[in-house]
Amino acid sequence: MISDFLEIFLLSIIQGVSEFLPISSSAHLIVIETLYNFKSNSLLIDVSLHFGSLLAIIFYFKNELFDLKNNKKLFFLIVVGSIPTILFGYILFSTGVIYLLRDIKIIASTTLLFAIILYIADKNNSYKKISTDLNIKTILYIGIFQILSLVPGVSRAGITITAGRFLKFNRVDSSKISFLLSIPALGAASTLSLKKAFEQSFELNYLVLFSIFFSFLFSYFTINFFLKYIKKFSLNIFVIYRIIIGIILFIIIYN
Repeated sequence: MISDFLEIFLLSIIQGVSEFLPISSSAHLIVIETLYNFKSNSLLIDVSLHFGSLLAIIFYFKNELFDLKNNKKLFFLIVVGSIPTILFGYILFSTGVIYLLRDIKIIASTTLLFAIILYIADKNNSYKKISTDLNIKTILYIGIFQILSLVPGVSRAGITITAGRFLKFNRVDSSKISFLLSIPALGAASTLSLKKAFEQSFELNYLVLFSIFFSFLFSYFTINFFLKYIKKFSLNIFVIYRIIIGIILFIIIYN
């Protein structure tokens, strides 16, 4: 029980922290599960971890999400921006192609490549704001970029923030757009995975509840920390981190 609890706690930290930072949660989860065979690893645990992150982002932005009277346009744009990723995600998931992408060589390559792209994007001057400049055209651009996040290592948060910065939104607004776009993405991923979990077997136990709780906790604090951090600092620390992780992965692969 203690061993299972520690594994769930570690997986929750990885999911909660890396889901909303531009460093790729799927890459971290895949790598650590590859290097260390978790006893408690299962599809249902994976669903629970993502569900905890989904609850955290909804809770954090509850005022904007539930104030539909004043945020109808934003709500509509987030739905529209999520359509490309949900459609492509469903195709990759239903055909099984998504599992072919869960390869450490791919993860290492995308981790490095998109670190460089994030660095370039973050150098852009910013003058656009969500309240005045977010429209169907810009949200679709970001939504199309988000499709790339289906490849492990790219990072959903990373690629959407990158797109926002290329479109000259400031770091905070780029991150808010990224966070809001994560709601349909996480919801769709959780639904597909939960459907498959039901088809296999379903058992609600303490590990599932722990997964949801700790993932929610770490996700919420990560969102809060990140939005405060980028008001004062650039994204360089995450670029450097990704480069280090990418190099370590290549060393593991070719050693």
